[in-house]
Amino acid sequence: MSTTATRPMAVRAQASRDTGTREKPSFLSTGILILGALYCLFPVFWVLAAASKDGTELFSTFTLAPSTHLWDNIVELTAYRDGLFWRWMLNTALYAGIGAVVSTWVSALSGYVLAKFDFPGKNGIFKVLLMGVLVPGVILAIPQYLMLAQAGLTNTYWSVLLPQIISPYGIYLARIYAAASVPGDVIEAARTEGAREMYIFNRIATPMMLPGLVTIFLFQFVAIWNNFMLPYIMLGDDHLFPITVGLNGLLNQGASAPALYTLVLAGALLSIIPLVIMFLFLQRYWRVDLAAGAVKA
Repeated sequence: MSTTATRPMAVRAQASRDTGTREKPSFLSTGILILGALYCLFPVFWVLAAASKDGTELFSTFTLAPSTHLWDNIVELTAYRDGLFWRWMLNTALYAGIGAVVSTWVSALSGYVLAKFDFPGKNGIFKVLLMGVLVPGVILAIPQYLMLAQAGLTNTYWSVLLPQIISPYGIYLARIYAAASVPGDVIEAARTEGAREMYIFNRIATPMMLPGLVTIFLFQFVAIWNNFMLPYIMLGDDHLFPITVGLNGLLNQGASAPALYTLVLAGALLSIIPLVIMFLFLQRYWRVDLAAGAVKA
């Protein structure tokens, strides 16, 4: 009976100790995080303010206070060469959407095979893959152009899509995540039941790897959306341009026609919106993954 009576007291004492030892927030670390956030977000604030100004306000005394010409700039941008800007946006969505989906699937399959299968040369392939992560994509743009020129694919959608399919970093992440999130016992049980390897990958492994695949998809989507050098080298027809190359052309024309600078700023602001929507829509998968990890722990 005494043991029963003292149990609530022990619980309260433990709770009080936990409360007493709880770490207090560090004002220094919080301040550094706030400064870092402001440093990263300041260019976005600047673009938002600049896109709302007309040419006179833009080149006079500039302030971060927004003006009232944002809609006028968007209308003028839409009218530029019969809506060419929205063609650039559509091209960018096609390059980034299809490229990121296909690249994520290839990365998932490759990472799963490297994590769950044993075959000769596996470690060597993975080491070569790690070296590929260290090679900047800009270095490969010229060799890729020469290869695709031999195949007659330059100045086509394929010239931008095909080089984006293989992502060494995406395969590396998929391999790490497959090794951590897909139990070998589950795979062996599925094989015992007669399931084929592709069925196991598509129906069992892929759902378990989903949070990691969302991360790979976002990395690839943002990388392709912001890619400049590859389409700049591959494409000559401005109707195939993505938003980065198209706005760069407008910016270069602004040297002789300063009125185009307001169109560039309005286009830069509009090009950010899909990325923000993508992050807000897909962040729930990270919350699900953290909750699942807490339950497992």
